[in-house]
Amino acid sequence: MIESLINLFAELHAIVFEGIVLPGLTAAGLLAHMEEAFDFTEWFLIGAIEVALLAAILLPLERRFPAERRGPGGLGDRVGTDFAYTLLHRLGAFAVFAFVLLEPIALAARDGWRGWGLPAVEIDALLGLTYLPVIAAFVYLVILDFVDYWIHRFQHGWNWWWSLHAIHHSQRRMTLWTDNRNHLVDDLLRDAILAFVALFIGVMPSQFLSFVVITRVWQSLQHANIGLAFPGWLARLVVSPGFHRLHHAVGLGHEGPARGVNFAVLFPIWDWLFRTADWSAERRFSANERLPETGIRDQAQGVNYGHGFWQQQWIGLRNLCQSFMRASKSEN
Repeated sequence: MIESLINLFAELHAIVFEGIVLPGLTAAGLLAHMEEAFDFTEWFLIGAIEVALLAAILLPLERRFPAERRGPGGLGDRVGTDFAYTLLHRLGAFAVFAFVLLEPIALAARDGWRGWGLPAVEIDALLGLTYLPVIAAFVYLVILDFVDYWIHRFQHGWNWWWSLHAIHHSQRRMTLWTDNRNHLVDDLLRDAILAFVALFIGVMPSQFLSFVVITRVWQSLQHANIGLAFPGWLARLVVSPGFHRLHHAVGLGHEGPARGVNFAVLFPIWDWLFRTADWSAERRFSANERLPETGIRDQAQGVNYGHGFWQQQWIGLRNLCQSFMRASKSEN
């Protein structure tokens, strides 16, 4: 079955590239970039299929089992803005693009590492998993998820980074499209760090692409307006919509000693280990209790984080500059 799906996708890739992309490159005189265009066509198709499947599966669940019900006049930005973000990120494959751009830099860093007499950082070889690709891929997934957890902690803990990441938390009407509502600089920083780490520890391009797809599909589920409780054992293994909804909750998601709770992307074990976990969501859902509203506390005082793509991007950059200026004054 899996092999049949892979073959079917390969045929679709070939049809789209040969029937649409290649003639376009020829007409524009860009045949020298045929290899890059071939790869981009693959990323585009994966993203398009991903968005279609998410809409087909999660939209009915949001309508049937909503975590919260709000009318057209309810709090929060238009969902269409978040959908535009989703198309930009999923069809453009930001993370994979960063991986390709950073490959020569990361490989040079690895060569320099070996030049100092230090062993090569290739996790599958170090653990004897060279001929066990499935297990090796899972190990890489766990390592990158651990890195992603700390990136998320820094997005909240460092004031200058929070000035960008706040755009993501400013949505008060969460849906499956909310995941990609991010400032572009915020996303580029995260993707660059993950791509560099992946390259440095020996992750293959196909493995990294799998990591990107798995992560962003699960993050779409996490942000979906779904009020179903996960079984207790499953909620401890993978991040559930309820677990992540508390990360977006006013008074919980970006406040307190750790500047938030429930930072994990895939595996909540990191929140458990570093004491940033709030496990109450599944219990609240099971008891039909209402979870706290999502958003940022100061929005109630009129602070504006933007109500459209360009306004959000501008406000994020403005807040970033103001954060740096405040830090500079405090040092002086």
